[in-house]
Amino acid sequence: MMASKLQKWRNLSGRIDLIPRRDAPSSSIRFLHEGPDTMEELLDRHLAKKEKPLIVDDDEAEHLNRRRLTSTRREALSLYRDVLRATRFYAWTDSRGVLWRDVLRENARKEFEAARFETDPEVVTRLLIGGSDAVSSALDKLAEKQKEMIERRNRGEQP
Repeated sequence: MMASKLQKWRNLSGRIDLIPRRDAPSSSIRFLHEGPDTMEELLDRHLAKKEKPLIVDDDEAEHLNRRRLTSTRREALSLYRDVLRATRFYAWTDSRGVLWRDVLRENARKEFEAARFETDPEVVTRLLIGGSDAVSSALDKLAEKQKEMIERRNRGEQP
């Protein structure tokens, strides 16, 4: 999945869209967030490299590793909070009479616990991207269904 997304981004035109500044002359343009020139450079910057950095000191290497872990932990916690927020909207019950909100939260907890000790940065990135995609698509589908229900109610149809 991650490889196909990466290939998709690589196949895009090689440059990030240029955005002119409002306060600058029309001939002056800048890159989005003053970022890299190509998608390849952007991906290289944000994807973890498997090469070992040229760090002589073990303390410095440990500090760098902790900083990376802190960043991914922060992203994972943010994703977990997003999942919990998204499940608030699932207030109906399943066939067993259990709220979908509780089922979704339990499954999310299991997924996060299963990946808790994953150390491969590529796998962690893939899991984070997949999780955020799943949350956003679930919310999109929920919003679409709610719009359909509102339209049916406005037309006087039964749900």
